[in-house]
Amino acid sequence: MPPTAVQVAFYATAFRKDDLAAALQQIGAISLRYGATGWHVYQSQDDLYKFTFIAEFEKKADWERYWYGEEFASMRAACSGWFQVPLLYVWQDVIGRGSLNGEANGNGAATQPAQAPAQL
Repeated sequence: MPPTAVQVAFYATAFRKDDLAAALQQIGAISLRYGATGWHVYQSQDDLYKFTFIAEFEKKADWERYWYGEEFASMRAACSGWFQVPLLYVWQDVIGRGSLNGEANGNGAATQPAQAPAQL
């Protein structure tokens, strides 16, 4: 099964971008308890109120346990005035990835940069 990732776009309401950023970082860390292999929170440099939350899961059922679980449901309820609705997630296959910084990939092994194909 290819690796998969879930992407959720959040758009913060006025004066709540810092609060939302902190909440997304907290809930992102919790994803690892549900079987996520990694998570990311991105904040746009062009629009500081726009966030992209990405979590990598091997099974959609694990994502759904996390998304509908107590922690994420409580976060959405507690922070409901901090972002625009609706919140929709997009389930995607990861078809390529790489890293040059040598960070661990979650199982203790360093990640390797992707090899370029022989011919493009």
